[in-house]
Amino acid sequence: MGTEVRARTFTRADRRAFREKVRVCAAALERMLAEGAFVDDVAPPQPLLGMEIEFNLVHANMQPAMSNEAVLASIDDEAVFQTELGQFNVEMNVVPGPLAGGGVLELERNLRASLDIADARMVGHDAQLVMIGMLPTLGLEHLGRDRITDNPRYALLDEQIFAARGEDIELDLEGVALPGREGEHLRAGATSVVPEAACTSLQLHSRVAPEAFAAHWNAAQCIAGVQAAIAANSPFFAGHALWHESRLPIFEQATDTRPLELKNQGVRPRVWFGDRWITSVFDLFEENSRYFPALLPEVSGTDPVAELDAGRIPHLHELQMHNGTIYRWNRPVYDSTDGRPHLRIENRVLPAGPTVIDMMSNAAFYYGLVRGLVDAERPLWSSMSFDAAAENLRTGAQNGLDAHLYWPDVGHVRVDELVVRRLLAVADAGLSAYGLDAETRNRYLGVIEGRCVTRRNGATWQREQVSKRESSGQSREQALAGMLGDYVRHMRSGDPVHTWPV
Repeated sequence: MGTEVRARTFTRADRRAFREKVRVCAAALERMLAEGAFVDDVAPPQPLLGMEIEFNLVHANMQPAMSNEAVLASIDDEAVFQTELGQFNVEMNVVPGPLAGGGVLELERNLRASLDIADARMVGHDAQLVMIGMLPTLGLEHLGRDRITDNPRYALLDEQIFAARGEDIELDLEGVALPGREGEHLRAGATSVVPEAACTSLQLHSRVAPEAFAAHWNAAQCIAGVQAAIAANSPFFAGHALWHESRLPIFEQATDTRPLELKNQGVRPRVWFGDRWITSVFDLFEENSRYFPALLPEVSGTDPVAELDAGRIPHLHELQMHNGTIYRWNRPVYDSTDGRPHLRIENRVLPAGPTVIDMMSNAAFYYGLVRGLVDAERPLWSSMSFDAAAENLRTGAQNGLDAHLYWPDVGHVRVDELVVRRLLAVADAGLSAYGLDAETRNRYLGVIEGRCVTRRNGATWQREQVSKRESSGQSREQALAGMLGDYVRHMRSGDPVHTWPV
């Protein structure tokens, strides 16, 4: 959900003070890195698999249910379920589990149990949870400012983005045609940031020692296009057939603080892949402070340098607040627990859903592949340009399993072939290095292989179903609602999406 804010208005002086405090926080972080202040510098921890899952809420007729606060009151578990920006969203924080032995299977069981408990407690509401990248039945009429959750942070974020932009947001996306159809084009204005809430994700967290951070972040950037293509689950938005993973470009546009003139000047968007490989985590925080003006310039009364001088670990409030409003697809995170600082990579590429085992498989593939690439004798990013990695992400999101991606020593290859012939073995080796047993590795990587062999993921299944329904005479609205009803039934069955009937 992000760091809470107390202020309701900000002055010009607040912005100047906040910029200075971000600079001071960055200097404190640089000093901590130089002095070996992080606990992982001394004793690398047991690897943990941590995740956040964003859900949509729907009525029995598959239309959006604007009732997240009432639903959360019924679930009554603030440690696990929380609000999100849209009234039709909730977020689940999964308690981290060890990425070794039976810990991953235990995490999967706990995730299923938490969802079962939530479903049981929601029975009195005409609402149910849906794990999907973008809710197909959301229309533009559902995305006004009146649909923002009642939380000061969300209202302020909406206000500050539009103040920075100075005009309405423009959603503009050329779609990928359904089989046998003409391509569709979404072009619409938005008067709030609620379209951001339409983009529901699975976010993966990796705690990384400072000296290993750059290699892990670079590896995660290398595979972002593969992730988007293999796990695509967001093909419809506002009644249009768009990209296989439309969540990525819609999220970018929905939070864009740049009017057209600044785009033409090459000013960086707040949803950002980056523009270079890094050599230190400090590179990312330094870029954040250098390139992006504050959206929520709330200043604390704590001096982080004085905290360090006193032998205490600083919270770095301003750095964390600023970092939370810059939406890198692989975002650096500084945090401290019980006075012990650590660094994390927050992977934001993946959509939610379609099922628990699909998400667990996406997570295992990500963690294993990153570890396998980091352990490789030659870093992959030494032979892949950063522009190629960025283009892979765009192509993977646009075309899903039909995407042809660039890979060193291979050239351009269809993503399913790349995964089956090369990347599954790398991911398997990485998971093995973490201590995951062969049975568990096969369980999750077998799902990824199954998608590649059947050429079916969430996006292809949704597109096929809508196309069939429309061919039988249904309208787009009927086809989307009917498809989503079937999707929810299969989601509850728990079977991975590549086994769903076509």
